[in-house]
Amino acid sequence: MRRLRNVKIVATLGPASNDYETIRALFEAGADVFRLNMSHGDHEEIRARHAIIRQIEKDLGRPIAILADLQGPKLRCGVFANEEEELEVGQTFRLDLDDKPGDANRVQLPHKEIFDALEPGASLLVNDGKIRLKVDTCGADFANCSVVVGGTISNRKGVNVPDVVLPLAALSKKDRADLEFVCDLGVDWLALSFVQRPEDVEEARELAKGRAAILSKIEKPSAVTAFTEILAASDGIMVARGDLGVELPVQNVPPIQKRLVRACRAAAKPVIVATQMLESMIESPVPTRAEVSDVATAIYEGTDAIMLSAESAAGSYPVEAVMTMNNVAIEVECDPTYREVIEASRKADRKTIADGIVAAAREIAETTDIKAICCFTQSGTTALLVARERPRVPIIALTPLERTARRLCLSWGTNCVRTGEVDRFKSAVVSAARAARKGGYATEKDQIVVTAGVPFNIPGTTNILRVAPCEERLIFRTDPE
Repeated sequence: MRRLRNVKIVATLGPASNDYETIRALFEAGADVFRLNMSHGDHEEIRARHAIIRQIEKDLGRPIAILADLQGPKLRCGVFANEEEELEVGQTFRLDLDDKPGDANRVQLPHKEIFDALEPGASLLVNDGKIRLKVDTCGADFANCSVVVGGTISNRKGVNVPDVVLPLAALSKKDRADLEFVCDLGVDWLALSFVQRPEDVEEARELAKGRAAILSKIEKPSAVTAFTEILAASDGIMVARGDLGVELPVQNVPPIQKRLVRACRAAAKPVIVATQMLESMIESPVPTRAEVSDVATAIYEGTDAIMLSAESAAGSYPVEAVMTMNNVAIEVECDPTYREVIEASRKADRKTIADGIVAAAREIAETTDIKAICCFTQSGTTALLVARERPRVPIIALTPLERTARRLCLSWGTNCVRTGEVDRFKSAVVSAARAARKGGYATEKDQIVVTAGVPFNIPGTTNILRVAPCEERLIFRTDPE
């Protein structure tokens, strides 16, 4: 079950991947993290999928991360008397709070918060940006608009407001109930939708109470503007390119993706590139060449994970989609250019002893015949710092904490191993050597690098590095402790 790549694969579960056999096949094909989309499925369906994943984890003896993706507030227009209308370029169209069915001239927008934030000149996007309106005049309960891009508008289509920060919390009433449910259930990551400001992240963290790590979805222009602060408040990031491509000109998305991935790498926080990566595989067993190139680009950038959405949740070829991603990742990471790009883009602001230890571990591993870097970690921070270095050798993250092992499944190159509590460094070295041999990373004739913090079992104390043999009798011979 050892992965032959470093980038991780996130697979969304849904109607096409709803039973033990399919979910296990997805894991065996290469999925490292399973996403539960709280926009689809009730709590009992989510509970059932969670139970299946944990059973597979138990059966295979490998930690598996579960990501619960909260829906976020959904902004939608009202209904039309004729169910739909055609809007022509240049005509006027009014949005207001009146709940009467709409017509060709107006429709309800039942979100007073939008009117409170709108200003003349702001854009409103309807139906994933297919219709674009420009606000001419507005008030506390209306917005008179000009149609910039026309089309068919119909009942309850989504509305995006890209130009303003809306006075809306990222967590709706439904999200709060979902958050409490999945945290009690035992998910490892919470993906937070509709993030506009760092305060949104802090609100979710306060509600989660440490039961899950917080991953912020960057899907609004305001989140891009405040990204430095949002990154600092988050445990991880998802580049949600679908909504970004609606609210921003599509040509802006690729450079934003590159900047965000590099910033996350520098901060040693996992980042997922998501949305429409292999979308044609919803209906086709083979992706387009452009989609394969898109996946490869994200891997070359050094992202921690790439994600499948409808491809694995509702498509006709969920397992094939995971296999395709896995094969593309293996091919890219075997390309010499990949290492050149990764090492040229390595940028870290090293300020602590831990930063220096993990940088030294990578340099030693790459200049001598070292087979793996083994790091003992309580909170996962040491493993994340090692992953930031993007070393050429495997990373083995050893931890006594189940939740830490699971959360690290999202991080680049980490191979997570549960181990017992250790209180001496010699015991840590022995455990690391056993894990390296058992996992097939090294033989008794090989050497590994071991990093840890002394005293043990205290987060954030990484302060020791040793090059150690993998043969236990040599460990004891060279370390009389």
